[in-house]
Amino acid sequence: MTERSAIGHQRPPPNDRPLRLGLLVSHLRAEEKLILAAARARGIEVTPLFDRELVLDFAAPEAAASGLAVDVVLDRSVAHSRAGYTLRTLERWGMPTLNSADAVHLCDDKAQNTLALEVAGVPTPRTLLAYSVEAALRACESVGYPAVLKPVTGSWGRLLAKVNGPDQARAVLRQKQELGSFHHAIFYVQEYVPKPDRDIRAYVVGDRVLAASYRTAEHWVTNAARGAVSVPCPITPEIEGLALRACAAVGARLAGVDLIETADGLKIIEVNTGGEFRGLMTTTEVDIADEIVAEAVRTAGRGAVRQVAAVAR
Repeated sequence: MTERSAIGHQRPPPNDRPLRLGLLVSHLRAEEKLILAAARARGIEVTPLFDRELVLDFAAPEAAASGLAVDVVLDRSVAHSRAGYTLRTLERWGMPTLNSADAVHLCDDKAQNTLALEVAGVPTPRTLLAYSVEAALRACESVGYPAVLKPVTGSWGRLLAKVNGPDQARAVLRQKQELGSFHHAIFYVQEYVPKPDRDIRAYVVGDRVLAASYRTAEHWVTNAARGAVSVPCPITPEIEGLALRACAAVGARLAGVDLIETADGLKIIEVNTGGEFRGLMTTTEVDIADEIVAEAVRTAGRGAVRQVAAVAR
């Protein structure tokens, strides 16, 4: 009997052995170490899969043939291109993954992310895309100054620029063009939205918003990686509804959703399938790592979410 069913999906692992969880990582950050600990506390066999060490044989009939003896893979890689290729290959083999390759692809590209939100009717700042410096300058004029320029790929608030007029915009755009990568020649232009010195990070796992925090900073980029301070934020019906709608729009089952407060109500900036939660952990008593592991178990198709350790804790 093969590990695959007639429709090409891997069968759920037999319930008489522990679930085998593969944790796709670039390196082990604080969050990944907590996820490893939470999985092991549940009696789950968990193995870090370092993306730089993987060899994926496209001709292999199943994941095990490439040395991946796991039942489900949880993506925590910070190398989004590696994650995308890996998840797509795993899905070809019928391996359950959290998140899906499609969700990671959409969320890795800010333009695709924003477009998916617009299509779903999720409120988001006005965004224009252009492919030349002159066209991007017209886009800036259209949204009005100051305008925000972002790379279509990237994390942690890097390479964002707020331009206050056409001369500054032209200088930044030309510099981006000279960086050489085709990604930097795709100009993502967004309206600048005045806001309190904070944004909101809502953390979604499955069909729930587990926790939310205000990320406060004096800089207009209120990102934890840029030094923003996280404080508790109540999960209002509006936050919950928008965060879940945004995740549904991109197909994400595990994500950090960034929202901003505007004069017209909350708007979604983007959905991050990487889902860092180190700052958020300081604002909530929810065991985020354990909830992530529980969602991975559900993704694997196990009937019982709680795995019982073979030995007393």
